[in-house]
Formats: sequence, C-alpha cells, structure tokens
Amino acid sequence: MYSQFVRSCRGVSAVIENTGHCAFVLKRLKATAATSMSVNPYSDPEIKDFLSKVQEIIVNDVLRDGIDGDKVIDFQQPAKLQELMQLPIGRDPEPTQELLDHCRRVVKYSVKTANPRFYNQLYSGVNPHSLAGAWMTDALNTNIHTYEVCPVFVVMEKYLMQKICGIIGYPNGDGVMCPGGSFSNILANHLARYKRCPEVKTKGMTGVPKMKIFTSNEAHYSLQKSASFLGFGTDSLVSVETDEKGKMRVDDLENKIKVTEGEGSIPLFVMATSGTTVLGAYDDLPAIADVCEKHGVWMHVDGAWGGGVLLTDQYKHLMAGVERSHSVAWNFHKMSGIQLQCSVLVVQEKGLLEKCNRGNAEYLFQQDKNYDPTFDIGDKTIQCGRKVDAMKLWLAWKAMGDKGMADRVIRAFDNSRYLAQRLRETEGFRLIMPEFECTNVGFWYIPPSLRGQEETPEWWQKVGKVAPKIKQRMMENGSMMIGYTPLSVKGFVNFFRIIITNSLQDSAEMDRVLEEIEKLGKDL
Repeated sequence: MYSQFVRSCRGVSAVIENTGHCAFVLKRLKATAATSMSVNPYSDPEIKDFLSKVQEIIVNDVLRDGIDGDKVIDFQQPAKLQELMQLPIGRDPEPTQELLDHCRRVVKYSVKTANPRFYNQLYSGVNPHSLAGAWMTDALNTNIHTYEVCPVFVVMEKYLMQKICGIIGYPNGDGVMCPGGSFSNILANHLARYKRCPEVKTKGMTGVPKMKIFTSNEAHYSLQKSASFLGFGTDSLVSVETDEKGKMRVDDLENKIKVTEGEGSIPLFVMATSGTTVLGAYDDLPAIADVCEKHGVWMHVDGAWGGGVLLTDQYKHLMAGVERSHSVAWNFHKMSGIQLQCSVLVVQEKGLLEKCNRGNAEYLFQQDKNYDPTFDIGDKTIQCGRKVDAMKLWLAWKAMGDKGMADRVIRAFDNSRYLAQRLRETEGFRLIMPEFECTNVGFWYIPPSLRGQEETPEWWQKVGKVAPKIKQRMMENGSMMIGYTPLSVKGFVNFFRIIITNSLQDSAEMDRVLEEIEKLGKDL
C-alpha cells in the first residue's frame, strides 16, 4: 500500500516539478504515507509524551491549582484576549512545545469553574469520577445511535433512563440524554404536539388547529425559543403570573387556559418549573397537575436546575406530584455536579419518543440485524449524531452511590441556609425575599454612602448600579465570580444572585462572600 502511495507521489511530482517544490512535496507526502498508513500515533513516544504533558497541565494547572488558587479568572477584554491566544493557524505544523504553550494559555485565561469561589452559574466544581468518565467517552469516540457502534453506552443509557424514571415515578417511562436543558424542554414541547395531533408530522402546522403553550413569567426562556423553533410563534406563548415567592399562580393558569379554549384554540402544553433560574422557586405540581388533567393539557416539569432534590429524603417534597406529569427535564450537570453537559428528558409513555421522531433511515436502523433492534436508540430524538453523556453520570453515581448523590445536594442546601442567615445579620446586606426554596440566594449590597437614606426611586436606581460595579472589580482582580440580575416582574433592580452547588464550598467560603463584597464595594 505504501509503495502504491509513493508511486502516486511520483506522479504528482512530475506535474509540479517546475514549481521548485518537488523535493519538499515528495518528502511531506512520503512522511504522511508513513505516518498515516503504517504507524499507530499512540505508539509514537513523542505523541505519548505530548498527551502525558497535557494530562499534567489538566491535573496540576486546571484542577489542583485552579481549585486551590486565589484567582477564579485572569480577565482580559476580547480584543486583548484574541491577541494573547495566538489564534491564527498557519500552513505548516507547529512543534510540540508550542502546542503545549497554547494549552497553558487556554488554562491561564479560562474561568476556573471548579474553584469554590465560582458562584456565577447553575454549575460549579469538577467531580473526579465524572471527569474520568468524560475522558473515557472521548477516547472511545463513538456515536450513540445504534447498538452496533455503541453497545456499552447504549445499555448504560437505557439503564440510567430506567433508574431516573423510577425516581420520578414513571413505571412505564423512558428517556433520552439531550444536549442541554433547553433542548430537553423543546423536545418535550415537540412530543406534546405530536401526541395531541400526530398528523403534524406529515402535514405540518398548516394541518392542525392553533395551539397555545403556557409557563410562568419567571420560567426559563427556552420555551420562548421552542415556540419560535417549532413554528407555534412566540405569540402562542402565554405568560402566567407568579406569586411573591416566584411560584406559578395556578388560578391565573386556569383562567388563561379557559380564555384559550373560549377563543377556539387548543391549550397544548404547560411547563411547570422546579427550581426557577433566578429565585429557585418550585411550582405547585399537584395543583398544576389538577388543572392539566381537567383540561387535557400536557404537563411538563422543567427540573433542569432543581431536580436534584428528588435524590434526597429531606427535600424531595419540593417536587411532590412530579409523577403526575407527562415529562421531566433534569440537568445532572447542575445540582448533582456531573461534567457538562449531562441533561435528560424522561417521559411517562414508553415508545412515544420513537413514534414522534422516527425517520426510518434504512442505512442505520435495519430490522434484520443480529441483535434486538430496539437497542438502536437513535430515533428517540431529532438528532442523528449524538455525543455519549451517559458514562460521566454512571461512573460518578457508581462512585458515590445514591447516598453520596443525596449528600451533595443536602450540603448545598445547608450552605445556602447558612449564607442567607449571615446576610440577614450583617449590616449593608439585604435579602430580596425572606426565604429561598432552592440554593439560589438573592441579595443587595448597600454601601455605607447609601445607608440610612430615604428609599426613593432615585435611591433604588443608585443601588441598582452597585452590583455591576462590584462584579467588574471581582472579575478584574479575579477573586470571585457571582452573577447579578434585575428581576423586572418583581420590580427589583440589579441584585446579586449567588448559586450554591460546589461540593467544596463550606461555611468559611460563605463568610468569604460577604467579606469580599464589603471589601470591593465599601467605597462606592
């Protein structure tokens, strides 16, 4: 085979000999032939040494120093970062040492999300067993659509879906791992439409009545994207009012469903939320289920953030009634600390995923294979190619057991309760509401210059500028990352929204939050 390739190289050289590059091209082609056709690169000492050094960078720089270090981020403005990262790719390969230097720069200027002082998003920390599962998955580099190319991970994902269905209370349920919680919510909306009007699969939206979808005004914005993406139109999304705790008002839901029915439209889909993004509120699932059952509406629960409470005895009451829903979204990369991304959609009705999404690709899903074709799970989703996400969850769950998974959630709740109490007791800090159901904690910092003043609209405007300024200082010195947001539906100006989920966080880290904000904001 190599000799045939070299003969072809000679043919190429005859064509390009007048360019002055013949010898160079022949040398590179011969080298390519020898490398790509004869040698396993992972037997090459240079490649093995490169991978070993990359592993050292990951373990030492990203994980050890990234977790224990004082800086969460070495922040640079975009123009400067593009320059520092040396992004342009040239014609010729770069030497190994330069590639390693690139890797070190990636680490230096990336956010250290495993650091216990990273509170910015609904995820934080790196579980070592989940990381090992992710490494193993990437090394095996397969596609989870058919059993023939992905046997281990297919049976692993099917097992996990059954375990999760058992936790939720779906005795005849099924599920699929999805690329994020937004996708899970959109896929649930897609299933609901098919279940109500199967002809939409062949005739499209022109063949079905006008439909409306419902969620609270504090729910995740993915349902707005779903309305647009699936062709309902964003005008078909009905916003339901929330109470002072951020929970969906069930009376308003039923009133708006009745209005929809009176207009001759179909109330198709209600998305309840278990753990809203900002306040962490848990909607009243039994009451919502009553309304949905009464009006024949698909009930979906977005538990992407707060679903982890189902693993505990202490907090699972927050999702009482979830077994009455038709579908649930749950992101294990959030409260459970599994590597991004690790999202599941589980449904009450087994087989519905395939009925809705099956494309009958005969080159993939032949029915005369030498194994049970129901283990070809690619038609559960609208995707064809799908990354394996099962092992990073399965291996971590194996390592911790049900008890360890529950303990992690309970620890986060304990820390959030401690932080809320410290904020109540400390001058200059004010909680945005008396209690929080989840591990979100929202609060204002009021610097000395604004204390003791009449709280006029102008005063609140000034308070609203405090969190962005402190966040800027945090990022510039790299000490901590906490998100801030306004909440227009409640009339709240910018406040800090801190998310407690990292298993390395403790009461000392909670105390550090107050100290850092006071240090960075006392002169404002």
